[in-house]
Amino acid sequence: MKKIALTLVAMMTLTVGYAKTEIYKTVDNTDRYDMSCDMRRLAAKLDLTAEQMEAVEAIQQSFNNEMQEVATARHFERRFLVHQAVRKDAHQMQRVLNEKQFNTYMLLLGTTLRNKGL
Repeated sequence: MKKIALTLVAMMTLTVGYAKTEIYKTVDNTDRYDMSCDMRRLAAKLDLTAEQMEAVEAIQQSFNNEMQEVATARHFERRFLVHQAVRKDAHQMQRVLNEKQFNTYMLLLGTTLRNKGL
């Protein structure tokens, strides 16, 4: 009887420890999906006009909000939602930027996504 009780306590302890690490993983995971950036540096890198800068700032804010929603999604939905958000962002940016600016932006976005492990 004593062995059964000790086994039960050990199993409960391991279960609580596992649940605790899962909670911390989701908290740490939200930082991966933060796509905010310094707009001045992005504007300088892309050589944006004032009109383009306003449009890019609005698109970037929308993209960041979508990525924050992805962080709260279930694991199997995340990859699809990230892909969908990136495609939407690229489509909107392509309308605002010229070809050279767009290629530079896509290079920066791709590098950022790879560095964040997305």
